[in-house]
Amino acid sequence: MYEEYYAKDSFVHIVEKNIDLKQVVNTNKCLIHLEKHGDKLLIISCIDNLLKGASGQAVHNMNLMFNLEETVGLRLKPSAF
Repeated sequence: MYEEYYAKDSFVHIVEKNIDLKQVVNTNKCLIHLEKHGDKLLIISCIDNLLKGASGQAVHNMNLMFNLEETVGLRLKPSAF
């Protein structure tokens, strides 16, 4: 259900392995890892709050307002990998 919902999203990714903070530092990504434990679902998400926070959101909104591709200026690689 999560994979289908986020399939077309540019910045949200569902990952199979547990998340390492290094995967999102200096990026606009949001990584989500799901683990099923019996009848419960553990949802782990990770973002870089500096870039995915207000500054990244401002660039993302500007891109949308000016009919630019939403990823312009935001396709950044993690600095640790």
